Amino acid sequence: MIRLSNAEIGKTYKIVRIEGAGLVKRRILDLGLLPGLRIKVIRKAPLGDPIEIIAKGFPISVRKAEAEQVILEEVEG
Repeated sequence: MIRLSNAEIGKTYKIVRIEGAGLVKRRILDLGLLPGLRIKVIRKAPLGDPIEIIAKGFPISVRKAEAEQVILEEVEG
């Protein structure tokens, strides 16, 4: 398992769980990043913040602090 903040560009992952609490967790869930969702990492800014992903066919930018709370597992394709 890996955190979204450490995920590799171009790979596809499945969200396993969302850690944390409070407003950070609420924002992640409001973005539609729910356990079981498949995402693809598209790019990272030069300093790693933000991270752009594709989820449900839409691009989403996630701050590094939020990405630290998203636990993933790599999947094929």
